[in-house]
Amino acid sequence: MNRGLILKCENLVQLHGACWQLRTFSSRKVHRAQWKPVQSSAHPVWSILLYPQFWQKQKLTTVALSQCRHLATKEETKKKKKKIPLTKGEVEIRQKMTVEELALAMGKDIDHIYEALLYTDIDLDSLESDSILDEEHIKLIVKKSGMKYKSAKLKEEKERENTDAVKRPPADPAVLTPRPPVVTILGHVDHGKTTLLDSLRKTQVASMEAGGITQHIGAFLVHLPSGEKITFLDTPGHAAFSAMRARGTHVTDIVILVVAAEDGVMQQTIESIQHAKNAGVPLILAINKCDKPEADPERVKKELLAHDVVCEEFGGDVQAVNISALKGENLMVLAEATVALAEMLELKADPTGLVEGTVIESRKDKGKGPVTTAIVQRGTLKKGCVLVAGKTWAKVRFMFDENGKAIDAASPGIPVEIMGWKEVPSAGDEILEVESEQRAHDVVAWRTYVEQQEKMKRDVEVIEAKQKEHRMEYEKQQQNLAHLTWRQRKAALYKANKHLVFLKPKERTEMDKNVLPVIVKGDVDGSVEAILNILDSYDADDECKLEIIHFGMGDISETDISLAETFNGVVFGFSVKANESIKQLAAKKGIKIKLHNIIYKLIEDLKEELNSRLLPSVVENTIGEASVLDIFSVTVGKNKIPVAGCRVQKGLLDKKMKFKLVRNGDVIWRGSLSSLKHHKDDVAVIKTGMDCGLSLDKYIEFRIGDEIVCYEEKEVQQTTSWDPGF
Repeated sequence: MNRGLILKCENLVQLHGACWQLRTFSSRKVHRAQWKPVQSSAHPVWSILLYPQFWQKQKLTTVALSQCRHLATKEETKKKKKKIPLTKGEVEIRQKMTVEELALAMGKDIDHIYEALLYTDIDLDSLESDSILDEEHIKLIVKKSGMKYKSAKLKEEKERENTDAVKRPPADPAVLTPRPPVVTILGHVDHGKTTLLDSLRKTQVASMEAGGITQHIGAFLVHLPSGEKITFLDTPGHAAFSAMRARGTHVTDIVILVVAAEDGVMQQTIESIQHAKNAGVPLILAINKCDKPEADPERVKKELLAHDVVCEEFGGDVQAVNISALKGENLMVLAEATVALAEMLELKADPTGLVEGTVIESRKDKGKGPVTTAIVQRGTLKKGCVLVAGKTWAKVRFMFDENGKAIDAASPGIPVEIMGWKEVPSAGDEILEVESEQRAHDVVAWRTYVEQQEKMKRDVEVIEAKQKEHRMEYEKQQQNLAHLTWRQRKAALYKANKHLVFLKPKERTEMDKNVLPVIVKGDVDGSVEAILNILDSYDADDECKLEIIHFGMGDISETDISLAETFNGVVFGFSVKANESIKQLAAKKGIKIKLHNIIYKLIEDLKEELNSRLLPSVVENTIGEASVLDIFSVTVGKNKIPVAGCRVQKGLLDKKMKFKLVRNGDVIWRGSLSSLKHHKDDVAVIKTGMDCGLSLDKYIEFRIGDEIVCYEEKEVQQTTSWDPGF
């Protein structure tokens, strides 16, 4: 026989054996295993076919297997899964761990933590992934999970050194020099405060103000013909800005109380008097609009007596000046009275050393960045000074006066606009000069640290109060279940709470649809603060929950629209703009942007939005009433149906409408009629004075004297009970 043919036959026999071994191995050893590709062998199958005498059967099987895909068993796959290391089943715990941190330490997911807390006194509705757990509950969760716990070694934190900036000690009287008085104009809305300032400084601020109402605080230096200087703070007269008015009096030396001669003492007049008294600031009474025919200055003075404001003519110490701000009458008399009072007060300040002052207003300017209007109270402010206010700082780049003119220095009592802030400070913040930028960083870091510590302390108090409340509820629930066996108790608790386990925290918040999330943007810090103060008075959460998800200064941005979309909220802007692209984006996403220039218009719009979120109430409108005079029954098939013989006393009975059966003042049935007849004829309507027979859609036994009321239900849009106070 040909030798080549014999070799080929041997090769085929050996290859058949290899394939049989491969099939046997795969079916017997790795049933349902996973396939995984591997690199090819260095010895391909064709080399076996050419040189079979050099390969044993076992090696042939190995090579054949290497040409196929490697079979990875379930055991091998599990080994490669990353496991969170646990030291002998112990979990290292520490105080104030969050849900997420505990889940990570245990090697479990967050849902496992929720399940472990299901039968405890913790309120799962309020539990988030970043919620802090107390030590007792942490230990309980670890025990329920079949693990042991050990306390983490506490790192001893060194007591942090106080690096805050503080005011200097009182100055030596020898270095004090006279300064201009800081005067605040207070009074009721539309009594003429801005008009008075207009006439004093010869500008037209009032004509530029929306609605004739000053919208935010401004500070101005007025030069009188006599050479005297007076710094005026123009605070808003609207009730919404009571907090801003109160803040204005803290830096004030004298208050000019403006009262309209024809209106007399109003609500904001009384508030202004109280602010001045609380600050211990002397008053000057300016009775405005005395040029009007209905003006009665004497009545105003007498009304003020009830509020302990006693004018000089009544034996008091309050100067009263009758003026007309619009016509400029007696303004110089008012200015002289102010200067005279300032001389009596002997107002002086130290113009040397580090600067001290107060932020009157702050805003974000597109060209200038964060800008503040401030009153210097000590020292002389110059370019390059490093200032700290609140949790931000500034290196003064430029300074401007009230007319926008650049200045190089500002002495005590002078209002100035400051550029160079890293962030926008809050109105009312104290300004202190420090030695260097590094010192400013240290001060801001310390203040941030103190705020964080205070917040953490408040959070812990809130958490403890919440836990105490839920612990009491839990104990009460346990008492109610005390008569059950432990199996029955466990089943009852699971049935009551199982729906909470399957809800994520975000899904829980979405369950409450009766919520109005709002974003508030304003032109300056004081305006935003005033709006937030009004919203703080909201007390109708049971009707519709009001949530402020973001607030800030500047025009409406894309971020605001994204936030509003996320929370299904509304954007309210006060004295800000939204460019065309932002408006188009909002319209595309279905987001409402409400822009206003007058504060009370914004609040009215907010109330309308709240009303739209309220669920409509259902009101019953009575159409007719009938009295049951007789009772009988009709047999239909095998059933007896009660029938009432009635007479319509008022209105009419319409079969299509809803009905109710009233007995002794109690409603015992609601539904529709199955039949309505008049003289054995089916009818749709029975009018007043007519008799009829009727049966109900449910078996009810009538009694003589029952009342049948025909009514319709109408949905009426509710209005919020919140009253912002104006």
